[in-house]
Amino acid sequence: METLDTILGKVKARIAAAAKRAGRNPDDIEIIAVTKTHGEDVVREARDAGLSIVGENKVQEAMWKKERSVGGMDWHLIGHLQSNKVRHALETFDFIHSVDSAKLADRINMVAEQIGAQPHILLEVNVSGEKSKSGMAPEVVEDVLRHIIEECPRVTVEGFMTMAPFSENPEDARPFFRKLRELRDGIEKRLGAKLPRLSMGMSGDFEVAVEEGATWVRLGTILFGEREKIRSVRAEADESFGTGVGLDSYSGAGPTVRILD
Repeated sequence: METLDTILGKVKARIAAAAKRAGRNPDDIEIIAVTKTHGEDVVREARDAGLSIVGENKVQEAMWKKERSVGGMDWHLIGHLQSNKVRHALETFDFIHSVDSAKLADRINMVAEQIGAQPHILLEVNVSGEKSKSGMAPEVVEDVLRHIIEECPRVTVEGFMTMAPFSENPEDARPFFRKLRELRDGIEKRLGAKLPRLSMGMSGDFEVAVEEGATWVRLGTILFGEREKIRSVRAEADESFGTGVGLDSYSGAGPTVRILD
């Protein structure tokens, strides 16, 4: 069984090769270690292998995991953010990738003012138009960004995030990644805004994403293996989120009970 150091070395070589094909500097691409459903031991393993960014999909899971994890890591929220969890998100994460509306940005700005935070975010864009995916339509992104610049002084937008439709062929993702980059480039020119970050590409298509301009690739399965399959999670009462709300702790190390298939 390969160690994470060995796996990571191979992944970095693939990123470097993809960057070279696109005439880019490999140092401009960072790996986000997606540790959802894994325990805090995986965070330590990632840090020891030289990674510095943890990606989590759920606010609740990250809250307990971060408390039990090693320091020295930046925590990024890469999953959907509900407005009622904004305060917890701002207290837990260093960066939010998934802001998908002006209304959510307003809520983030308001809570940030209350707690003295200066959140850095990405706008999530649904470039594929799939109804199953979160994110705003490309045609509204510029207006939302302008609103945040003018009305949300606490919030700094650093770029965009997207997910390509699932496909066995990585090349199928290329037009979606390219569309996000071109959208970013156009908005930068029109608004005079600096949007250096593009979060796109996962374990199955990260090389294509790098070729199309990704600065952050979100990698989980390729680094840590397949996640455990979850059939159901029993909810427990929690004062922070309300009675009977599941806390999405799928690794078994957190405050919920899991039932495996």
